[in-house]
Amino acid sequence: MNCGQKRMVLSAAAFASSAASAVRPVRPVRHLPPAIFVAALAGCVSLAPPFEQPPMPVPQTFPNYAPATQSTVTAAEIGWKDYFKSPTLQGLIADALAYNRDLRLAIQRVDEARAMYGIRRADQFPTIGVEADLARARVPADLSGFGRPVTANQFQVGVGIASWELDFWGRVANLRDVALQNYLATDAARQAATLTLIDQVANSYLSLRELDERILLTEQTIATREKSFRIFKRRQEEGAIAKLDVKQVETLWRQAVALGAQLQQERATRLNALQVLVGKPVDLPQADVKLDDNAVMSDLPAGLPSDLLINRPDIIAAEYQLRAANANIGAARAEFFPRITLTGSAGTASTQLGNLFTGPSLAWSFGPSVSLPIFDMGRREANLDVVKSQRDQAVTSYERAIQQAFREVADALAAREWLAEQVDTLRKTVDAQAERARLAQLRYEHGASPFLEVLDAQRDLLDAQQQLVQTRRALLSSRVSLYSALGGGAFATSADVPAPSTHNP
Repeated sequence: MNCGQKRMVLSAAAFASSAASAVRPVRPVRHLPPAIFVAALAGCVSLAPPFEQPPMPVPQTFPNYAPATQSTVTAAEIGWKDYFKSPTLQGLIADALAYNRDLRLAIQRVDEARAMYGIRRADQFPTIGVEADLARARVPADLSGFGRPVTANQFQVGVGIASWELDFWGRVANLRDVALQNYLATDAARQAATLTLIDQVANSYLSLRELDERILLTEQTIATREKSFRIFKRRQEEGAIAKLDVKQVETLWRQAVALGAQLQQERATRLNALQVLVGKPVDLPQADVKLDDNAVMSDLPAGLPSDLLINRPDIIAAEYQLRAANANIGAARAEFFPRITLTGSAGTASTQLGNLFTGPSLAWSFGPSVSLPIFDMGRREANLDVVKSQRDQAVTSYERAIQQAFREVADALAAREWLAEQVDTLRKTVDAQAERARLAQLRYEHGASPFLEVLDAQRDLLDAQQQLVQTRRALLSSRVSLYSALGGGAFATSADVPAPSTHNP
């Protein structure tokens, strides 16, 4: 903020006083304390209201969570390389951070916001330029006053200041602060986009591994049922069983084949979606092993809701936007006071090029300007109402971001608790269904029950196995969501984030 030219402040204050008496009172001027004018005499002032952080509109603790068990290490201090244990998943995340186009756009928006801040910051300082002019003119005889035509030359070289605003009321400084807060908000939004991308890649990877395990189960079932179908068909040809039993076995086999084709289609679709996230082709062959929960990621402490204010990038971005809206009020209030600008230059001027830097050729100009609209149909007052409304909206957006973050953490904690219980129950269910299928097969072989009982038991076993795999993946996804909801990696080292590539992969 430029605060020079103290003598001009006195005249500016006097002009503001006379101008204020010439127009109808407006609310911003009427409520400004006299201390503002005292501060203006001593230096620059800011008419922005003091920033007050709104209270958190959520409970002090998360539901169903005991703070006494929390760890000293928070999710924000755990980088994604430390949290996700799978080397394959780490490679996918690294590629996504380097090649994902949405994240690349977010980074480019940060560059744009940084440049805008540079422009606003430069507005605080005078623009100094060097200028050299040559003017040659001919005046006809009847206008020259000498009875003959006159040709005149003028050479001029000087250094000048073009329309430099003396920012007594903090208008330019507040606009600079607006640009700075918008830049910081854009960078926080980039961090939020990074965290969202990590979440999406991790969940896509888990979905693919879930499908791989379900496909493996289905293929094993297909092979078993196809073998049973061939045995039953041979027994039917020998007249040992009825044709109905063969058709029942064939139906069960065909259903498993259809399920396998459906799962393969879903896997291809999920792989295509993962390639878009990663930003380049992905070589992820179908796995033939079960998804190991402990080999994928670590467990996390939830912490307290107040930690979200410093860990969640989207909440941080909302706070910066609130600060920008607050500074905008100061710029709007400054419009009610005189705007003082300076224009001046100093150099040499002569009619002869040889005398340009010799003799009495000094030339200068100085033009201070003071402007204050007297009557604008309430435009400035309406503009102040607009920015105040925008500040109120920013407060609401900030509170909404906190509430949304609280809900996401609470949902992830609930999912982590109850899905773990479901997984335990489903494991026992699969064991029970496997024993049921074995007993049904024995009963059928001894003629104690029809084959329909075997079909039902095998069908229920496959459904239970598929449901168990899906629930285990949902449990892992809840842990990914918890990491994202807690602002995972916010305080991790920048080495966790590779620099984006400047060319297409």
